[in-house]
Amino acid sequence: MTLTPFVLLEIAVGLATIALALYRKFLATHEETLIHLGPGEEREIPTQADLARRLHHVDRWGETLTVLTAAGGILLAAAYLARAWELSLRPY
Repeated sequence: MTLTPFVLLEIAVGLATIALALYRKFLATHEETLIHLGPGEEREIPTQADLARRLHHVDRWGETLTVLTAAGGILLAAAYLARAWELSLRPY
C-alpha cells in the first residue's frame, strides 16, 4: 500500500494551517490594545467586540488544525516506519 495520498492530505492540512495562521496575523494587525470605554468612543466598542469574536473563532480553528497536522504527521511517520520494518523482515 502506498502512502502518497495520505502524504498529500497531510501537506494540504499543513498548508491550510499555515494559511490560517497568516490570516490570523493579518486580522491581528487591526487589533487595538486599548479598550475604548470613554465618552465619545461608543462606536468603537462593537468593532472591537467583532474583531475579538473573529480572532477567537480563527484561534479555535487554528488549534484544531494544528492538532490534526501534528497527529497526522505522527501517524504517517508510524505507518512509514512500520512498513519499512515489515519490508526489512522479508527474505530476499
